[in-house]
Amino acid sequence: MDKRKMNRVLLASLIGSSIEWFDYFLYGTVAALVFNQVFFVTEDPSVGLILAYASFALAFFIRPFGGIIFSHIGDRIGRKKTLVLTLSLMGVATFGMGLLPTYQAIGIWAPILLITLRLIQGLGIGGEWGGALLLAVEYAPKEKRGLYGSVPQMGITIGMLLGTIALSIMTLLPEDSFMTWGWRVPFILSALLVVFGLWIRKGIDETPSFKAVQEKGEIPKVPLFHTLKYHWREVLIAIGAKVVETAPFYIFSTFVVSYATTNLGFTRTATLGAVMVGTIVTTILIPIMGALSDRVGRKPLYVFGTIAMALYAFPYFWLVKQGSVTLLVIATVIGLGVIWAPITAVLGTMLSEIFSAEVRYTGISLGYQIGAALAGGTAPLVATALLLKFNNSYVPVALYIIFTAVVSLLAVWAVKDRKGQELDA
Repeated sequence: MDKRKMNRVLLASLIGSSIEWFDYFLYGTVAALVFNQVFFVTEDPSVGLILAYASFALAFFIRPFGGIIFSHIGDRIGRKKTLVLTLSLMGVATFGMGLLPTYQAIGIWAPILLITLRLIQGLGIGGEWGGALLLAVEYAPKEKRGLYGSVPQMGITIGMLLGTIALSIMTLLPEDSFMTWGWRVPFILSALLVVFGLWIRKGIDETPSFKAVQEKGEIPKVPLFHTLKYHWREVLIAIGAKVVETAPFYIFSTFVVSYATTNLGFTRTATLGAVMVGTIVTTILIPIMGALSDRVGRKPLYVFGTIAMALYAFPYFWLVKQGSVTLLVIATVIGLGVIWAPITAVLGTMLSEIFSAEVRYTGISLGYQIGAALAGGTAPLVATALLLKFNNSYVPVALYIIFTAVVSLLAVWAVKDRKGQELDA
């Protein structure tokens, strides 16, 4: 493939991933700042916040179903068609959220409609990640697979960065204006990003791996059954490997917004600014770590990041609790950038390399989304509940981060590194 076509493939992979995660993180952050007051209205603000985070977590439990539905299409019909469907679904749901009337306007129907759209979002992203990743990995030359596989992972932080910038601008509005209509603007404008993403994806072809499976007539009738029968060990590895990549990330990026503003007295602008700086550093480091994995291997980098995550859990909260904006920024940069970047940069490629082509979409989606459901969406909810239970002590939350690292280290113990090898050998 010539360089121009490869760049379009990588852009198609990155743009879709960025849009999906822009929509997702927009919800996560606004849930902490707004939804507990305009959709989940209760007498106790802490209960409202927990309900808002519960709605955030809910979509993570629907994601595996989205992964099953769309990976079935992806392994049967093709990666490209599936990616158009997932992006459209996510875009419609996010745009709809920006138009929803509040609890004060329509009562109980407001949170019901919000949760419905949230579930549609979850279905979309459940199928999006696997397709976006395979678009990059299955086109990549073997000596650059780590670099190419890290590109869609950049979409996580780019999407988050776009969401943070949009909300940071909106929070400059007077409080009443922000709570009335300011928070809605980024949700509505996401429609423009979706149109651009669909246009980019229209001009790409199916991946070489899927074409080869088609030509050999090896497409399974029900990829899910085939995966669970012959690749259940790999699915368990993927679930476990995802845990440390997702739970600490949501604590560093989503939970910290409410924790720093409500418990530690930081301003919203300062907290969002710290997350933004950390996200920029992470976005730069992800492709660097991906390229490094082509030299040293996926597993060594992943293990390094996971051990570092366990060691950093207590220092992170100590830095944040000092009350200094500078230390808040440093804590976030170390957590999201230096430690989390090598984990997420290699995770997708490492998981792709343990599944065979005919069920690769199903295998990575199933493992990734179940892992996300168990650890990711629940992380802000668990962390908030632990604070309430243990009198605002961060110690249980730090221990929770360490626990996720131990789970993931055990999961990847038997994984063999495949750097430099043919993907479909």
